[in-house]
Amino acid sequence: MWFDILIIVIYAIIIGTIDHNTFLKKISIPLPITAITGTIVSLLLAFRTAQSYDRWWEARKIWGEIVNDSRTLIRQIKQFLPNTDSDKELIDFAERQIIWCYALSDSLRKKQFSTIVALYLEKNKIKANNIPAKLLNVHCEQLASLATKFNLNDNKQVQIDTTISRLNDAMGKCERIKNTVFPKSYSLLIHFLIYVLASILPFGLDDNYPILEILLTIIIPLLLIAVEQTAIIMQDPFENQPTDIPMTTLCEVIENNISEIISNKAIEPPKNTKTYYLK
Repeated sequence: MWFDILIIVIYAIIIGTIDHNTFLKKISIPLPITAITGTIVSLLLAFRTAQSYDRWWEARKIWGEIVNDSRTLIRQIKQFLPNTDSDKELIDFAERQIIWCYALSDSLRKKQFSTIVALYLEKNKIKANNIPAKLLNVHCEQLASLATKFNLNDNKQVQIDTTISRLNDAMGKCERIKNTVFPKSYSLLIHFLIYVLASILPFGLDDNYPILEILLTIIIPLLLIAVEQTAIIMQDPFENQPTDIPMTTLCEVIENNISEIISNKAIEPPKNTKTYYLK
């Protein structure tokens, strides 16, 4: 906002001063015109803010579904497989699901994969353009293998596959939000109207109090720009900003939850890192 602040402050001071000492003093714009312009800007900002919050809240709900489905997947694997013969398979699913969550978080933020993800991918020789999608495919491949190995009935297999499908859907929804750009023309229109309001505001205010007029010419447009900037920040919930969805925290929640579900099973931590898959 620094550029907008600088422009508006300079304009308010210069026009405010000229408006009281030159022929511009004779120019007076009726207050209803200024009010109408302000109302239009307010309505557009209200719509923009609502749409931005909807995007942010949808992203948060999607990650809430990811938390729930991650728990469900591991619980189903533990429940449906034999207790004595499936420890390794259960650990494989648990480890992979944790890595999937961290990998999805890093992918959405366009970051380099964290150490825990990179070491897992290297250990298992997994390469793909879309790592989270690849990990879900490995889930499905192992599920097919388990169905044959442990003679899972069709109902159990369908339930697990449905949970994996929901995880895939959640990933697709996140990618849609990430890759759908809010129309630039809408932002330009709002910004343009704010500057129009700032331009006519000095000529619609009372000339008896020049200092107050200058302050109002500065404060009102900047408040509107602040609202606009808030909407711009909220509309992109996966940009590695303080206002993002707390994906890393949610991944840690999933990790802890999966740890509690498999309880007495232990996953070997990767070497050269202090991050453990399961606490």
